Amino acid sequence: MQGQKQDKSTVSERIINIATVAVAIGIAAILIAMSTSEGLQREIQKKTSVFNGHILVTSFENNESQVSLLPFEDSQKLRNQISEDENLERLHGIALKAGMLKTKNDFEGFLLKGVSEDFDWSSLSFFLTQGSFPNTKKESVTNEILISETMADRLGLSLGQKVEAFFQSQTVEGLPKRRRFTVVGIYFSGFPDIDQNLIYADIRQVQRLNQWNKNQIGGYELFVNNFHEVELTANRIYERLPSELNSSSITDRFSGIFQWLALFDFNVLVILIVMLLVGVINMATALLVLILERSRMIGLLKALGANNTLVQKIFLYNGTVIMTKGLFWGNLIGLGFYFSQHYWGWIQLDPTTYFVSQAPVYIDGFKVIFVNLFFLGISTLLLWIPSKIILRISPSRVLGYR
Repeated sequence: MQGQKQDKSTVSERIINIATVAVAIGIAAILIAMSTSEGLQREIQKKTSVFNGHILVTSFENNESQVSLLPFEDSQKLRNQISEDENLERLHGIALKAGMLKTKNDFEGFLLKGVSEDFDWSSLSFFLTQGSFPNTKKESVTNEILISETMADRLGLSLGQKVEAFFQSQTVEGLPKRRRFTVVGIYFSGFPDIDQNLIYADIRQVQRLNQWNKNQIGGYELFVNNFHEVELTANRIYERLPSELNSSSITDRFSGIFQWLALFDFNVLVILIVMLLVGVINMATALLVLILERSRMIGLLKALGANNTLVQKIFLYNGTVIMTKGLFWGNLIGLGFYFSQHYWGWIQLDPTTYFVSQAPVYIDGFKVIFVNLFFLGISTLLLWIPSKIILRISPSRVLGYR
């Protein structure tokens, strides 16, 4: 018992505790970085996609704005050609027109997005804060619109209230066209570029304003099953389209946002490498101290016939046990952060910078297992290097000292 108490007061115990803490901090930092990075990527990708589609099919036009200028015929034949792609989930027709909303005291510019009757309103359910969606399946053109909280607050609008909208005439000298809309729904995306100007309405409103026939639209918004193949899908669809039509993926149209999101993967990789190095260095130090402190035991084992490989395995096993303890506490901290943020959202962000009001988190169970196994496997392999000092320990030398 006295010997055991003496062992617990050795330097090796303090070094082992430091190594355990370093491993715990390392794996916790990796899990926190992974969950926040992937959560932010998924949230921004989701918002950008829901309001803009994964792929946009439009006429070729020299137009930097989102406004639909050159219409094309919406035919079942064209829809079938596009739908042949196996990665396509759904599509719907759209048309966009710029205008100005006016109340008694204020006015705001906006982008009217007309959607066809096959638009999937359920995709916007998560963002709907008040009211309902415009009924675009009526036989007659509906005057119902869906606006953002931002625009409603700026103009002092509420559900059921009517508002006047003005649109530029197709002719240069023509008077602005006037429409009266009814607010039936209010949404909030947290995406400033969307909340500040986008309004949803019946596509027939845009068709009438632009004097198009009922089969003419400004474009198709396409949604795919596998987002990772969105660019390949856009290229395949482009080859099926008539020569006057173009298809562009969301990663091309909003390249700045997606390049910014890609930096998060690089940051996580850097954190993984740094934390792995810190953990390995601390574990190697702990193992080295353990070996030096127990040199007499090593000499005794060798004198009894144990070979170097067996003695190395004993110390590597001890190192793995210490590291597993650190991984346990690190996972507890990392997953604790994930669940607390997921359910309570205690970390808030500036939506004008990050496009979200609170830090979103997402974690894949398989990735957690992979990171733990990778951390444990690489560290164990690298711990083989300091364990080589066992080869230099001679039984005759260490057992000769008293």
